[in-house]
Amino acid sequence: MDTDLYHARILELARDTSTEGRLDAPTASATVNNPLCGDRVTIDVIVENADISVLGHKVRGCALCRASATLIGAHAPGHDAASLKVVAGAVTAMLKHGGPAPDGPWQALEAFRPVADHKSRHDCVLLPFQALVDALDQAD
Repeated sequence: MDTDLYHARILELARDTSTEGRLDAPTASATVNNPLCGDRVTIDVIVENADISVLGHKVRGCALCRASATLIGAHAPGHDAASLKVVAGAVTAMLKHGGPAPDGPWQALEAFRPVADHKSRHDCVLLPFQALVDALDQAD
């Protein structure tokens, strides 16, 4: 694992726009801001049969924030609110307490492991997860 904060995988994810974009008619939407750095994330979801069928996002933020939103956009569809809240808790524990990265496709969150040593950057990774949880809470 590369220990640089902005290593190649993070930059690759940050440049990936394949999951980016707002939805026209979301079931729910949430926007969160980090007043300390100015990052702003909006997550839109369409929920069908208790699972996210489509997710869109718009990020105005740093590479860490954009990379985190990209992974959410790639892996959240097909999952229900409860399992996604578990993932959000696991990535928080990984950064703040050295916990393991979540299993399955979410193992890609291991790319954020170097952020654990930079407490001031934790929120950059977690902001998209906060927006996701807020949107899911609205969809209930």
